[in-house]
Amino acid sequence: MSVIIVGAGVIGLLSALNLSRYMDEVVLIERDETGREASWAGGGIVSPLYPWRYTAEVTALAHWSQDFYPAFGKTLLELTGLDPQVHTTGLYWLDLEDEAQALEWAKAAERPLFSVPIDHVYRSVPPLGPGFERALYMEDVANVRNPRLVKALRAALQTKSNVRIVERCAIKEVLCKQGCIQGVKTEQETFYSGQVVITAGAWSGELLETLGLKLPVEPVKGQMILYKCNEDFLPSIVMAKGRYAIPRKDGHILVGSTLEHAGFDKTPTAEALKSLKASAIELLPALANAEVVKHWAGLRPGSPKGVPFIGPVPGFKGLWLNCGHYRNGLVLAPASCQLLTDLMTGQRPIIDPAPYLPETRL
Repeated sequence: MSVIIVGAGVIGLLSALNLSRYMDEVVLIERDETGREASWAGGGIVSPLYPWRYTAEVTALAHWSQDFYPAFGKTLLELTGLDPQVHTTGLYWLDLEDEAQALEWAKAAERPLFSVPIDHVYRSVPPLGPGFERALYMEDVANVRNPRLVKALRAALQTKSNVRIVERCAIKEVLCKQGCIQGVKTEQETFYSGQVVITAGAWSGELLETLGLKLPVEPVKGQMILYKCNEDFLPSIVMAKGRYAIPRKDGHILVGSTLEHAGFDKTPTAEALKSLKASAIELLPALANAEVVKHWAGLRPGSPKGVPFIGPVPGFKGLWLNCGHYRNGLVLAPASCQLLTDLMTGQRPIIDPAPYLPETRL
């Protein structure tokens, strides 16, 4: 049995890794380089930015994945020698307007989020800017070094003799005959299989259009900037007014991000750079004297309420989706890919698949 997976971000890479245990052949096809789109561009926080603002469907996937990541990072390091750097720092939310709602959610969901005195925050996060009055804290929030995560996933796939990775190969159409999937036609060659999984992020909708399907997944541009500081400069993730600062183990600080509906344009803009710098300095004034190491943009796969599409497509035997994760692709990836694997292999699903199935949402 074989499967073709279209799109090699974290969702495609991890789907391929999971399915390689059950398939005779897995072909992973990427239009550019593996892991170089949204998976590379994101911040890598292993939590939705504001988990209480999402639906129960997103929360269910996030909880499963958050518990999975620490051991998974160690497994990838042992297998490949590449460390995804799952870095547990905790996260402070500052001056939230919906603080009461957040605390109610935490109590109902049994998650370790609680109110902390602001003087405690200033002692714990010395570089934090002045003027903040209230804070919530979740101590078990981690961030993953997402560029290293996708490199480790690719290296893990390269240890599998039944996995083929095809890069710089754009799909022209998904082949279907009398309602049955036949494979995909690319600019270079045609690949044949009775099972095709679409994990193409913001480009998933375009691919399904070749079959006459309308998938409500669209690109949402996000811009970020990167600073380099001392390794102990920022001990925790901090968020305020919709912007965040994320510490990496080596002292790099990511600040993001914008939300822009600009089609497939990934060009960084001077306006966004100015706005992100202002947010960075408000959160961490010492960054006013730090150099911006890098400024970039990526395209998130926006979807209704941020709920991904996971499962078979009705009317097209052998066509599967695992896409539309919006801002939460990294945090939702382990659960999403395990759920897809369960559905494709007939195992008991890790969670109820009904809310994610395309048959009820297309």
